[in-house]
Amino acid sequence: MSLSSFETLPRIADIRRKIRAGEYTGHTAGMAPGYVQGNVVILPADAAHDFFVYCQRNPKPCPLIAVSEPGNPTLPTLGPDIDIRTDVPRYRVFRRGELVDEPTDILDLWRGDLVTFVLGCSFSFEEALLEAGIPLRHIEQGTNVAMYRTNIDTYPAGPFRGKLVVSMRPMRPADAIRAVQITSRFPFAHGAPVHLGIPSMIGIENLSIPDWGDPVEIHQDELPVFWACGVTSQVAIEHARPELCITHKPGSMLITDVPNAQLTIL
Repeated sequence: MSLSSFETLPRIADIRRKIRAGEYTGHTAGMAPGYVQGNVVILPADAAHDFFVYCQRNPKPCPLIAVSEPGNPTLPTLGPDIDIRTDVPRYRVFRRGELVDEPTDILDLWRGDLVTFVLGCSFSFEEALLEAGIPLRHIEQGTNVAMYRTNIDTYPAGPFRGKLVVSMRPMRPADAIRAVQITSRFPFAHGAPVHLGIPSMIGIENLSIPDWGDPVEIHQDELPVFWACGVTSQVAIEHARPELCITHKPGSMLITDVPNAQLTIL
């Protein structure tokens, strides 16, 4: 880890303290440059094995970067002070596949059989795109990235199944080519795009109405570029209908102490 990384860690810890205290409950795009952010899925132990296999079979949308012990709210490989019960800006609580709440902590829901999965997030490669001079409109506008449900099936595992979810960033064609090259080095953050261009080819009819996140304008000299997205796991949960599942709210990620470079293929 570089000296600059050590200098940044206190700021990362301060962000997590504000989230833990409920002082920040929004999206985390651009909040922790240089550090891995993660999608969160928390399941009872009796559903955890099938979900683990689902992630292994679908590594583009669900790249596993950490799994907890049952009942243990810490994730020491991602940060020594992380408490998954409080350190996500906003959670989503599903019961039998139905969304029932979006709390800012899950202290009252925690129990001894819960297993936490953390999946890589596309926010990790966005810094590399920005450093290469590729603009990202949702960051420029301070909004959440646009996410869409596609017509592409994922590989099932037990009750977990469903369509692939993608995130979209508009780019000029030359930038899109460079983006493919850059993001290919981030397999634990969804890797290279899964589709470029015509949205209807993957079942998206209207880019101005995302299923999650915020719409962004696409200029005449740009094309939409689509990456696999960790919200795919939430679609699988809707199909599996476990008696309880807790996730992050799309865009409101877990910020870790792990440098992006640690998960990059050079």
